[in-house]
Amino acid sequence: MQITVAALPPLVFSLLIVAIGVYANIQKATDTVRDTFLIDPAVVLIVVGVVMFFVTFCGCIGALRENIRLLKIFSFSLTLVFLTQMAIAILGFFYSDQTRDALGKFVKKAIVHYRDDLDLQNLMDYIQKEFKCCGWNNYTDWSWNLYFNCTPSNPSTERCAVPFSCCTPLPEETVINTMCGFGVQTQNNLDATKSIYPVGCADRAVIWIESHLLLVGALTLSLALPQIVGIFLSQILISEIQKEIRSIL
Repeated sequence: MQITVAALPPLVFSLLIVAIGVYANIQKATDTVRDTFLIDPAVVLIVVGVVMFFVTFCGCIGALRENIRLLKIFSFSLTLVFLTQMAIAILGFFYSDQTRDALGKFVKKAIVHYRDDLDLQNLMDYIQKEFKCCGWNNYTDWSWNLYFNCTPSNPSTERCAVPFSCCTPLPEETVINTMCGFGVQTQNNLDATKSIYPVGCADRAVIWIESHLLLVGALTLSLALPQIVGIFLSQILISEIQKEIRSIL
């Protein structure tokens, strides 16, 4: 019955993911978000939650009812998910340039639609503040946005500016100066460094991953270990049930 206990938390968690996905889909599913992420994140949550529920349900019922067929479905599904994750990780490692390009396309779309969706705006602000970066390659990437575009014909009051999340906070500041990035795109890199983070988020992401390899490895292991244990326990239980059937026969 060990596998039943092991499968119960993922079963509850999968239902929670489905609930969050449904709620997000009802509350917020704008065309802007879909265009930026290519796939609606709410739909992704629902699909992942349903798959998790199916796999863990097979594990729970298969263990409780000692149903070999359900246990084999559970073991096969876990193995398939594990191998898929491994394949994605390996491909991401060997095709790091393509992965970086894909992330660059996402960030570019996020910059273009920055003012079109509040959730997207908050996400970009969070990324830039946490990684202390601005844009993807550098701060001039914000010219991709309609409002921050630096062309002379742009009537926006934010022309040649960058979001305040690019700004380096001063120790004496108690209130955030939301206009600190105004006109920054017209400055050279040396002058811009005095008020904003001049480094792009691409370089910051690489630096973060290199300095947190242990954390990345621990997270990867924490995802893979329960799956390996689930596969191992299901195979043991299948073997025990088959032995009991042979002994009866």
